[in-house]
Amino acid sequence: MIPAFFNLGTGEIIIIVFVILLLFGGRKIPELMRGLGKGVKSFKDGMNDISNEINKPGQSDRKDSDNNNA
Repeated sequence: MIPAFFNLGTGEIIIIVFVILLLFGGRKIPELMRGLGKGVKSFKDGMNDISNEINKPGQSDRKDSDNNNA
């Protein structure tokens, strides 16, 4: 059932775009896209921060053990 949901043709996409234009108007679309872009960027930055925090303690543990052996 889920794969059928993503099987959209050109006609369905045109109808969806038309409905979005009717609901939000042409002037609101750029604002919505800008907000969506900022949200995606914020999400990516958060994921990078998490990745950096996960990798940081492992690197500092190695440095501490090297300093203790010297």
